[in-house]
Amino acid sequence: MIIGILKETADNRVAIVPKTLKKFNEKDIEFQIEKGAGVLASYPDKKYEKYAKVSDRLSVLKQADILVTINPIPEQELKLIKKGAMLVAIFSPFNNAALIEQMKELELQAASLDMIPRTTIAQTMDILSSMASIAGYRAVLLAAMESPGFFPMMITAAGSIKPCKVLVLGAGVAGLQAIATARRLGAIVEAFDVRAAAKEEVESLGAKFVEVPGAIDKRDAGGYAVEQTPEFIERQQQEVQKRAASSDVVITTAQILGKKAPILLTKETVDKMKPGTIVVDLAASSGGNCELSEMDKTVIRKGVKIIGNSNLASDMPKDASFFYSNNVANYLKLIIKEGNLHLDLNNEIIDNTILTKS
Repeated sequence: MIIGILKETADNRVAIVPKTLKKFNEKDIEFQIEKGAGVLASYPDKKYEKYAKVSDRLSVLKQADILVTINPIPEQELKLIKKGAMLVAIFSPFNNAALIEQMKELELQAASLDMIPRTTIAQTMDILSSMASIAGYRAVLLAAMESPGFFPMMITAAGSIKPCKVLVLGAGVAGLQAIATARRLGAIVEAFDVRAAAKEEVESLGAKFVEVPGAIDKRDAGGYAVEQTPEFIERQQQEVQKRAASSDVVITTAQILGKKAPILLTKETVDKMKPGTIVVDLAASSGGNCELSEMDKTVIRKGVKIIGNSNLASDMPKDASFFYSNNVANYLKLIIKEGNLHLDLNNEIIDNTILTKS
């Protein structure tokens, strides 16, 4: 069996790092990696040479039985892959129905790592949590760089500066990492989440939990938010507007699995925020938590800077690649038995992730 690792076309990360390849001792598995695939993530070709064959992209595409990437392979290259090959990546199937259909027509198998259930047994494969942790950390650093003021309290001979006020909307993995990072930088932090279970975690990190009564809370939602009633949404927006108006930084992370992200910051809320406020919207790729967010763009409205970026993990490619690599290696070990692809659909993890099967 040949497992191919391709260079990402629009990302600084690489799907598998050299250290992870040491974990595969099966004599029936050969790794091939595209030349330069890990360079942007600080993993040069020479680091791979002991464990994999470094080759050109076309050779990897044509020979691999399993192709591992982070983002989907460009559609025009799918025809180059041999029938029956398995593609392993983050396919975001709810938003890419046409791509999934094309892979079916070409008789390609596909496994979407973003569909791994967020359960205890699947923790070692949970790429969403791994990448969200990095994104939450990076979001605060980005906000600190863009902010016109300090994060910590500063007392100097020239005067005193109050600490930055940070509001985090959504206290999942990304939100909790954002809270922890903002607190380490000396900010005063408030956080909101519809899940009651998040309160203890938020407070354990030294932040204040903002409660809005009446939220629908499903414990089996896998860390995602769930759709709320119109009455709750109205109360929520009123509370968020009040908190956002006095904040210096707002980090938004709330997403609903398979649906558009909930709007937490309306235009009206942004208009009430102070000039110089920084908003980092980590849900921009699924529509954004801020009504004004645009994916991969920075929007400025009345002095408020809104940064739409759902791919901050790519800005820390070395460690993000390391995390992703370990997650994907654990998944590969689940679906490969004795050098052959073994898809046991009775296994919840495999059943959730397989999109197409030849």
